[in-house]
Amino acid sequence: MGKQERSGVRWASRIFLALYAFALLIFLIGTFGWFGQETDPLSGVFLIPLGLPWNLLGDRLGLAGVAVGLLSPAINAGVLIWLAKRRRAT
Repeated sequence: MGKQERSGVRWASRIFLALYAFALLIFLIGTFGWFGQETDPLSGVFLIPLGLPWNLLGDRLGLAGVAVGLLSPAINAGVLIWLAKRRRAT
């Protein structure tokens, strides 16, 4: 495996983590009305595509809620970080 493949997985994980942090920040700002922003019930909509397929699985298992919506992207981030470390070791 070439060096470029390893750096590609690292970049993908970094970009995903940045998008996750940004979506989480938008959720918190919209939920709690920080910085003078009005509260918005749809502020967590950016977390949904980042958490696929885990948020759909949680919904099918009856675990629908805020915790599943917030933590399902963390599962994908964990998988990407695991892949990056695994690729780095080889």
